[in-house]
Parts: sequence; structure tokens; C-alpha cells
Amino acid sequence: MTALAAACLWAVAANLLAVMPSRRRHVPQAMVLVATGIPILGWVTWANGPWLGLLVLLGGMSVLRWPLFFLWRRLFGNRAG
Repeated sequence: MTALAAACLWAVAANLLAVMPSRRRHVPQAMVLVATGIPILGWVTWANGPWLGLLVLLGGMSVLRWPLFFLWRRLFGNRAG
């Protein structure tokens, strides 16, 4: 139960960081969210099973969609046609 509370607290913190103005386009905040989110995701998965871990993963991906987009583009590039 505490793992889910930590995941909810992470989601609230992520949303609060998203509404704050940033000169560096939220890159440092995204790095901190990724660094803290991965262990929380592992904790939720270990404590509550893979299905709830998958739901928390999808929630985290929806919050951090732009860093994932840029990672995808960096790894695979623009492969058109």
C-alpha cells in the first residue's frame, strides 16, 4: 500500500513541476522524475504485481511523454519511407 502511495505522490509532484515555469524547458525536472520514478515503479511492481506495475508505467509514460518522444527519436531517428 505504501508503494502505491509513493506512486501517487510522484504523480502529484510531476504535475506540480509541470505547471511551474522553467527557463530550461523542464529538462532538469524530467531527469529527477525519471530518476525517482524508476525505483518507485520497481517497488510497485514488486509489491503489487505486474498488472498494477504496468498501469503505473503507463501513467508515468503519459506524464513524461516528451522525454520518451525525444529518446525514441534519438534512438531510431527519422526513418521515413
